[in-house]
Amino acid sequence: MPTDTDDSVGRDRATAADLSSYVLVVASLYIGFGFLWYYSAKEKLFDQDGEMPPPLKERFDGSFLDTVPGLDTAWLLLGIVEAVVFLVVVASLLAGEFLPHRRKPLLLNFLALSMLTFAGMLFAESMVGEFESVFQLFTYLAGTALLIVLVLLMPPYRDRRWLASLSLR
Repeated sequence: MPTDTDDSVGRDRATAADLSSYVLVVASLYIGFGFLWYYSAKEKLFDQDGEMPPPLKERFDGSFLDTVPGLDTAWLLLGIVEAVVFLVVVASLLAGEFLPHRRKPLLLNFLALSMLTFAGMLFAESMVGEFESVFQLFTYLAGTALLIVLVLLMPPYRDRRWLASLSLR
């Protein structure tokens, strides 16, 4: 019995499904990570002027971060890292990496920098025994690793019928 992929109509549908999936995945990456890092950096660097809020200061009081580099400095550094990740998101957009035929080194880098940022926060939360936050941050880190794999399964790293080709194997 013929399937949709056996005729030209099926190929067109698969191509449309591949393209729409590609667009939705890439849009989700830029919107999700762009707004995540924009608002996180804005809060730390501008709204709070690089000063850690008092409830967090209490939680990290006496920890390694309290000594090196200091709580406000750690908070400021986290805000700077988040701002850098956001700027890489913007650079990726400006470079047109969202287009299917463009390679995505900046997109892959903002995902990798996101993982590093999550790992830094995971370290800090582990240090003070906030294991619920640790679990949540580890989930973000692992999910971001999976998103890197997903990006590498899409064009231009794979055929433009990337999704259909995965289901035909």
